[in-house]
Amino acid sequence: MGWNTLDDMELAGKTVLTRVDINVPVENGHVTDATRIERIVPTLNDILSRGGKPMLLAHFGRPKGKVVDEMSLRQIVPALEAALGRSVLLIETLEGAEALTEEARAADVLLLENIRFHPGEEANDDAFATRLSGLGDIYCNDAFSAAHRAHASTEALAHHLPACAGRLMQAELEALEAALGTPQRPVLAVVGGAKVSTKLDLLGNLVGRVDRLVIGGGMANTFLAAQGLNVGKSLCEHDMADTAREIMAKAGAAGCELILPADVVVSKEFAAGAENETVPAHACPEDAMILDAGPASISRITAAFDSAKTLIWNGPLGAFEIEPFDTATNAAAAHAAALSRAGSLISVAGGGDTVAALNQAGAAQDFTYISTAGGAFLEWMEGKTLPGVAALGG
Repeated sequence: MGWNTLDDMELAGKTVLTRVDINVPVENGHVTDATRIERIVPTLNDILSRGGKPMLLAHFGRPKGKVVDEMSLRQIVPALEAALGRSVLLIETLEGAEALTEEARAADVLLLENIRFHPGEEANDDAFATRLSGLGDIYCNDAFSAAHRAHASTEALAHHLPACAGRLMQAELEALEAALGTPQRPVLAVVGGAKVSTKLDLLGNLVGRVDRLVIGGGMANTFLAAQGLNVGKSLCEHDMADTAREIMAKAGAAGCELILPADVVVSKEFAAGAENETVPAHACPEDAMILDAGPASISRITAAFDSAKTLIWNGPLGAFEIEPFDTATNAAAAHAAALSRAGSLISVAGGGDTVAALNQAGAAQDFTYISTAGGAFLEWMEGKTLPGVAALGG
């Protein structure tokens, strides 16, 4: 795929500048969710087992190039040490990193203080990257979630040292390549969420690259309305009707089958347990709103899963946050999980709401790959070049 991995590097006796994403939630100085920390452990263990010394480069929050004490990585150190089972020493200044003490040299893992405390980071300043490069021998990027940012520690630094992808970055890139680069066909994409306007680039790219595209959530209402159907009081971007029709035409020209809801679950109120009914997609009452796809739509979607080899999923099929409007999302997720578990479907999913919905459905653990990269995952799906990946040679 055009980029090196840790397997291509000689690590013994080398300091490996390792860009990681440990921008984790913290309350009262304590990490409340260590998922991102746990996901970098394989990379760090690999470097250590092969005689390398990791020096971690990471951001925390948005300090805008200034030292902000509450955004110090100091509060992340205990969770890092717990995940690694090793000592981690915080190096508070760049000057301190350039003249390491004996204590620092004895630590298993070094962590440079919040890289965004330096104005040169977000400016992608080459002089700052040059200075960073003096701290190590090899550059390893394990932060796919920051790869859509052209910052000094994600882009410029890769041009100054032998560069490679870490294990998490490698897994992400391989999963996405399997889903969109050279996928097993037929390829099916599920795109849901509230608004068409936020996913125009995504839809525009996918209709030319997948065989079938399921559109769900609030954005499906916009497509239904664009076909002249009444959607009552549903969430709908009526001003995007022309755009929706353009996407439908582009899909038709590309031979991509669009799957829209055939029946819908409607209610007069957006509330848990609200009184609701299932009606054909063309029969939404004037005083009701569409909140989920109906059983016939679910059957059509799961049947489409059955005939697919590769599934890409971004966004829920309905108002999954409240019952009973989570039914379509849960049913489709469970079906995709079962096919993935059986080895008949490669399933890749990502995006904040998507991960939350799949976790809620109890399906996430059976998907082939779940991306937690958010913006970077979306930009990849949109067909955009990610600076942090391109800098590795990909």
